[in-house]
Amino acid sequence: MKNSELKKLVSQYKEIKNKQSKKYADSFKLAEKLKEIEHRYVHETGRTLKSDLKEFKEN
Repeated sequence: MKNSELKKLVSQYKEIKNKQSKKYADSFKLAEKLKEIEHRYVHETGRTLKSDLKEFKEN
């Protein structure tokens, strides 16, 4: 997977997390999408998405 595709996955993850916090969001569908994105990220990089996001915030 290219870096641009990884960045796209990260941006989709952040967008869905933001949508989940809204009142009328369908949380079950959003949770399924988050799991799918996390699985793809781990499969491609060997690292978890949450740990990488923490590293980005620190830098």
